[in-house]
Amino acid sequence: VMDFCRNGFMVLPSVVSEDINERTREFMAEHADSLEPVEILREDWFDQGVIKNPQAAGAVRSLLGRGFLLPNLISSHRTVGPTPPQDWHPDGGSIITHRLDYLQVFYYPSGATQEMGPTEVVPGTHMGAARHAMLGRIKSLKISKLTTSPPGSIFLTVYSVLHRRSNSTYTGIRDNLKYNYWRTTEPRRDWAYDPEFNFSWQKSMGRPMFGEDQAKMFAWLCGED
Repeated sequence: VMDFCRNGFMVLPSVVSEDINERTREFMAEHADSLEPVEILREDWFDQGVIKNPQAAGAVRSLLGRGFLLPNLISSHRTVGPTPPQDWHPDGGSIITHRLDYLQVFYYPSGATQEMGPTEVVPGTHMGAARHAMLGRIKSLKISKLTTSPPGSIFLTVYSVLHRRSNSTYTGIRDNLKYNYWRTTEPRRDWAYDPEFNFSWQKSMGRPMFGEDQAKMFAWLCGED
């Protein structure tokens, strides 16, 4: 939870089984022209293996609390490479806030090597104010992270984090499915608990883990002001 508040994203590598990955790839090949293949949400194997995947759902539960809502829409961000990189951007409708009321999630059924052009994200920018056309002039950022992942990886994000599809030199298809989960309850400190864990910043650790805004998000998730 602390890492997620600091960075604005989390990668869960290889949490979906290869059987589910293969079935997803076959489904997407049959629905290659669909930008919103919502039919896949009605497939029990996809619902259980991806949407309610135990590792992913556990992380969502820690971040969104009890009774979170499941996705009712899914988008296909299939890429046929090679392709140039996108401009840096937050997704439309992003709001800069310390509240975490929903999560945007990406699922890579085929994985995403560097050659395939994985999503590139800028840690900490979920609290940043840079939301202007000048972002299109920025070609690279030293602090950005490529979400290179093996097949079956799930990538959780704060909706407002700056990201882009990176440069792809791969000749072929990269499937990427995107969907959201929503909070229904007020936050409280009820995720995995270790009474010996020290939340204080020790000077020996070097740079503090949080800026002020990230600290507000963490405190809010703990049910504190």
